[in-house]
Amino acid sequence: SENCFQCHGPDAKARKAKLRLDDKVSATKDRDGVRPVVPGDPKASELIARISLNDPDEVMPPPETKRFLTEGQKEILRQWIAEGAGFESHWSYEKPQRPSPPEVRDRKWSRNEIDHFVLAKLDAAGLRPTKEADRHALARRLSFDLTGLPPTPEEADAFADDKSDKAYHKLVDRLLKSNAYGEHWARQWLDLARYADSAGYADDQPRTIWGYRDWVIRAYNRNMPFDQFTVEQLAGDMLPGPTDDQLIATAFNRNTQTNNEGGTNDEEFRNVAIVDRVNTTMATWMGTTIA
Repeated sequence: SENCFQCHGPDAKARKAKLRLDDKVSATKDRDGVRPVVPGDPKASELIARISLNDPDEVMPPPETKRFLTEGQKEILRQWIAEGAGFESHWSYEKPQRPSPPEVRDRKWSRNEIDHFVLAKLDAAGLRPTKEADRHALARRLSFDLTGLPPTPEEADAFADDKSDKAYHKLVDRLLKSNAYGEHWARQWLDLARYADSAGYADDQPRTIWGYRDWVIRAYNRNMPFDQFTVEQLAGDMLPGPTDDQLIATAFNRNTQTNNEGGTNDEEFRNVAIVDRVNTTMATWMGTTIA
C-alpha cells in the first residue's frame, strides 16, 4: 500500500489508469484480456508481471516516483495472490460477530462459554488447566480486577469462609456495587476521552473539568446503557430539556488541550481543537482516525 496506493488507491484525483488496488472489483477486473490480480494465479496476474520488469517504461512503481519494492515485498504479493488474494475491510468497520464456543475434550471443566475458549487453546497446546486458586487468592484477583484495590483481610476471610454455591457471585455483585468499581473502570474511558485536570502545553494550568470525570464514574456505577452513555457525551445539550448531568456529559467534546499563554493565535488553536475533537470521537467509537 505504501508504494502502490499513491497512484492506485482511494484518491480519485491521483489515481492512474482507473485502477484501484485496494478494491477487489477494480483489482480483479478484466482489462482487454489482462487482469491486474488473478486470485490463486500469480503468473497470470499483471501486477506481478509489472513489478518484476526491468524496463523503466513498464515497471511498477515507475522509477520517477522514487518508490521501489524490495524482493521481500514482491514475494509477499506473490504469496498473497497465490493464497487467493483476499480483500478484507478494516477490522473497525466489521460488524461484530458472536463466535460459537469451540468443542473441548473436558466439558465438565468449563463453567461458561469463556472457559471453552480458554480450554480449547490449552488443548491445542497439549496443556491442562492448573488447579483452582485458593479462596484468598481468588478474592484478591476479583477485587483487583473489578475495583483496582485489594480486599481487606476481613473481606478475604469472609469469602474464604463462605462455602455456599453463591459465594463467588455474591462477592462479584458486592464489588460491582461499590463506588470503587466505577472509579477504577472509568479510568479506561477517561484515557480515551483525553481527560486531564490541567490544560496542557507549557504552562499546563489547572482547569475545573472534574465534573465530567465524576459524571463518567457515576455512569459506570449506575450501569448506564452504552447507547445513552454515547448520546449524552456527544449531544447531551441537544436533548429535549437537558439535565445538568447531560450538559456536563458533553465536556467529552471539550477535553482538548488549551494554550493559555499570551500571543497565541486563537484561530489556529480553534482548528487544533476541532481536529482533536473529530479524531478523538472517531478513534473512541470507530477505532480509526479521520481528521
